[in-house]
Amino acid sequence: MNLDNNAHSVFWLNYHLVLVIKYRRKVFDDNISSRAKEIFEYISPKYNITLQEW
Repeated sequence: MNLDNNAHSVFWLNYHLVLVIKYRRKVFDDNISSRAKEIFEYISPKYNITLQEW
């Protein structure tokens, strides 16, 4: 658990990202999923984000 802080508070935020598709077909195949994960892992250190599960 990593607590973050600013001038007057200490906090711990959790986000749950859910991607919803319009039609019931497989849109995210293994290639797209691995590329999206690479992008999230690249961006996460810039914003002090920890990816817990994929």
